[in-house]
Amino acid sequence: MCCRRLHSGTLLLILFFFGLEEGRAQSPQSSPDGKSLFQSNCAQCHNPVSVVVGPALKGVTQRVPDQKLLHDWIHNNVAVLHSGNVYFNNLYNQYGRAPMNTFPGMTDAEIDAILNYVETYAQPLAATNTSNYPNATQEDHTVLYGICTFILALFFFGLYLVNNNLKRLADEKRGVPPPPHIPIYRNKFYIATASILGMGLTGWWLTGAGLGLGRQQGYQPRQPIFFSHRIHAGLNQISCLLCHGNAWDGKQASVPSLNFCMNCHAAITVYHGERLTRPDGSPVDPNEEIQKLLSYTGYDPATGRYTREGKPAEWVRIHNLPDFVFFSHAQHVRTGSVQCQTCHGPIQKMDEVYQFATLSMGWCINCHRTTRVDFPDSARHRPGNAFYSLYPRFGRELKNGDRDSVTVEDIGGTECYKCHY
Repeated sequence: MCCRRLHSGTLLLILFFFGLEEGRAQSPQSSPDGKSLFQSNCAQCHNPVSVVVGPALKGVTQRVPDQKLLHDWIHNNVAVLHSGNVYFNNLYNQYGRAPMNTFPGMTDAEIDAILNYVETYAQPLAATNTSNYPNATQEDHTVLYGICTFILALFFFGLYLVNNNLKRLADEKRGVPPPPHIPIYRNKFYIATASILGMGLTGWWLTGAGLGLGRQQGYQPRQPIFFSHRIHAGLNQISCLLCHGNAWDGKQASVPSLNFCMNCHAAITVYHGERLTRPDGSPVDPNEEIQKLLSYTGYDPATGRYTREGKPAEWVRIHNLPDFVFFSHAQHVRTGSVQCQTCHGPIQKMDEVYQFATLSMGWCINCHRTTRVDFPDSARHRPGNAFYSLYPRFGRELKNGDRDSVTVEDIGGTECYKCHY
């Protein structure tokens, strides 16, 4: 018995150490991502191959072969300037005596990753098209479906005629007299069938039209400036709340002013990305769209100043709820932690935005019936939202295991006055 316990303990100890080593082997120290570090720290002022606020960075390791000096410059450029370095002081004077941000907390490995990304950067080919919309228009098979339906209808009509002829021949052979001929327009069976079908189709059409009043699912208007969410929110991973900050605190998400766009596009006046297309396959010139933005704001990129009076862009509203419906973005985004894609669809994959969901009352109610709220659960040691402590009964049921979650419907999310008052 003692030997068994000893062997069991030894076996467990060996398995523990093997599991520990395996865990170490499976979780190696990941190297820094130079691209993401560059985009989050440097892209506001630099581009690898073109001048933005500062110089193009590709080739910087050849221009400054002293790696330690280059690291010192990125960590604290002010100290390098004060040391009297000729190259960096000339660079400082050449680009308008604008001081660069300091990055004292950036490690040498992260700096090397950024430099490696810059030196190996290859400008995307303009002919590459990875847009959601191909150049060629999508095939429409409506005519083919219509032809197939017509052929099937002729087939069934032929079977009907054959069946009637066989029945007539069988009746003649048995000596049954044929029924009197009644025209189709006087045949009660045909009249009743046509009336039922007509009323059913009319009711279906009227019901669909009534339910669709005020809805515009799939609505995709052409905007004054072609703004690609796929480029901004998708490829560049710009947070939705950066531009639509009111969604965190207010009822409306709102559209930012063009001056807000100029925080980036005062420096980014040339597009180097992939080719863009509209839903119909027609090409879009991104540089022309950037020039529209500059024209609306009155900004002159040559002088870096606002030389003309600006004018607002007349954006076309896409998502619109009736006046008798109350909807708060803050209540959903901030309190409910609802992701933007839940209502707006894969916004990070859209070029021109379209209405993804129906936004109907039934659609909202079904969401409230299935969405769980962040309810405090002491049994699972989850603090949750302290507001929901106003519902002690649900807390007790969660603790006792009588329920596993609390939905929006449970706290009154399907009651009429929540949205209509």
